[in-house]
Amino acid sequence: MVGLRRDRGTAAYLEGLAAETRSCARLERDGYRILARRLRTPLGEIDIIAANARCLVFLEVKRRRTLDEAAFSLGARQSSRLMSAAEFVFATRPEWRRDETRFDVVLYDNRGTIRWIEAALP
Repeated sequence: MVGLRRDRGTAAYLEGLAAETRSCARLERDGYRILARRLRTPLGEIDIIAANARCLVFLEVKRRRTLDEAAFSLGARQSSRLMSAAEFVFATRPEWRRDETRFDVVLYDNRGTIRWIEAALP
């Protein structure tokens, strides 16, 4: 039983990494440069930080069985941690600031469906 749970956990971790890699590829195709992946701060982790000349994007990637499950997995507490982590980034990496800042969420399901929500968080 423990081995089975560990295998599912490993598979979920690898699927999450693959979703993040796909998200990075899209950002790069759209002209963004990836500044950080899985950036750990004392206030929380940010999946992806990307920028172009005018916009800095903090991206949260969620992969679940369905898009609805992925959407509902981002709760108020995690959103708050993401915002706090972003403030930490601004304080420690002022050179990353841009005229515009956006908090996007990208959702993936088991069928490979993607929903990218720009400016998902205020």
